[in-house]
Amino acid sequence: MAKIKHIAIRTRDVDQTAAFYKDAFDLTQVGMGKNGVYLTDGHLNIAILKYQQGKDGQPLRLGVDHVGFQVADVDSALAQIESLRGRPLTERTEVTPNNAAQPQSYYEIKCVGPDEQVIDISSIGWVGAK
Repeated sequence: MAKIKHIAIRTRDVDQTAAFYKDAFDLTQVGMGKNGVYLTDGHLNIAILKYQQGKDGQPLRLGVDHVGFQVADVDSALAQIESLRGRPLTERTEVTPNNAAQPQSYYEIKCVGPDEQVIDISSIGWVGAK
């Protein structure tokens, strides 16, 4: 069974938004992303990401931008997504967990659902998420 392990929020001010979530909900910063920071409550990873215009056909918006699922088998999950009218947005990449202080990506493939919702698929999960 897939587990929700990651939610990404797009903002114009990463530092201010991250500070709000850390202070309001006692979240801990556990890593750096390519475009922001990763926070956790110990169970779920929340990425606070800089808003930017969509590129490569990726719909980007302020607020909740995408949801990430940790799965046992990325290929099976992708096949299921495609059978339900979803499609990949990116090529599959190999992801290796490393030092949480290093900016990195955790998803292996980014997909889109039938209503253009963006979904990250990962077999390794996200820093700070059990």
